Amino acid sequence: MIAAGAIGSVVEYFDFAVYGYVATILATHFFVSGDSQAGLLATLATFALAFVLRPVGGIVFGHFGDRFGRKNALAATVVLMAAASGLIGILPTYAAMGVGATALLVLARCAQGIAAGGELGGAASFVAEHSPSARRGLYCSTTQTGALAGALAAALTVSLLTTTLGASAMSDWGWRLPFLIAIPLGVVGLWIRSRLSDTPHFQLVAEQGEKVRAPVVQTFRAHGGALARCVGLSILLFSAYYVFYVYVSIHLQKVVGLSADLAFWSTTATLAVSTLLMPFFGALTDRVGRRPVFISASVAGVLLPVPGFMLFDAGTGWAVVSHVLLGLIDAALMGAAFSTFAELFPTRVRYTGIALGFNIGSAVAGGSAPYICTWLVDVTGSPVAPAWFVMGTALVTLVTAFTLRETSGTELRDV
Repeated sequence: MIAAGAIGSVVEYFDFAVYGYVATILATHFFVSGDSQAGLLATLATFALAFVLRPVGGIVFGHFGDRFGRKNALAATVVLMAAASGLIGILPTYAAMGVGATALLVLARCAQGIAAGGELGGAASFVAEHSPSARRGLYCSTTQTGALAGALAAALTVSLLTTTLGASAMSDWGWRLPFLIAIPLGVVGLWIRSRLSDTPHFQLVAEQGEKVRAPVVQTFRAHGGALARCVGLSILLFSAYYVFYVYVSIHLQKVVGLSADLAFWSTTATLAVSTLLMPFFGALTDRVGRRPVFISASVAGVLLPVPGFMLFDAGTGWAVVSHVLLGLIDAALMGAAFSTFAELFPTRVRYTGIALGFNIGSAVAGGSAPYICTWLVDVTGSPVAPAWFVMGTALVTLVTAFTLRETSGTELRDV
């Protein structure tokens, strides 16, 4: 059951992450030509727009999942994500259709955002409610491992296509292939999730008549403190994710001057190491607690970004090493996140609480991260400027982590 939940996240986040990895190409096809920097910023603004809608997806799918079960909501998110990604793969370009192509790209990206908003909150609830208390940190880390593995698969796919087809063919038509792969992946994801059964915790709440009619209202009314902590703990997680796993690829090409091949392979190596080590961080929270891992990762988020960005200019080898080390900050946060979030909320609003808090964090600091970092470098002329953004979000998460009550090893609440 836990593996099936993680595999669904692989499918979803392959689809969602591809956009960021081909952002520089999409800028040339879907926005007014003539100013490459303006085109890139417009592409990244569309990237960010999906994150504004993620809380909407969290509310919609959270309501559905808390009222009618995790299984059905998770199946619906896969279908919506696959349909939106497949649409991007067949869109006509700006040269062929004008502003209509841009509008369709924005619409498809919004649908991706809504689907992503419903995915991880449901997957986290599903996995947590199947996990024993003593191993919940390890098992819940598989959800984020699945999401990161999906992003890794997306980066690897783009890297292989760029290397195999060449930069010209990739820019001309090869960028469509990763989006088209989403269609068969969506079928696989739907098949996996349609075979799942719902969690014992949800079934118990349903049998006892404890389901609430309006989960989002109940979340704000009775669990506002937990929701605020979920948001605060998510701020650095999202800024680090989209700076280190998405923006740095753009930075290495546009600012440092590395080739697209080297930038993509650096991202792939970073994602691979983080994916492999994330279960270690999840297991670590079972041994030492959730709170110490959040605090340690937040301190690293304050101290390491500036020297890390400085090393990007020290040569290709140092750039890759720095990229990998910075990625571990987010791996630690993701290893700790979902077991912590699941323990903040009771079963009857757990899907909504996690999805809403997590996705508010994503809207504040996730989708905007590549845009803000690109803008900061453009305005200040400093290649280290993106580090300031990460450091600011790290301080928010650090303060939040100090308010967290340790919940490692405790039983999940149902009401």
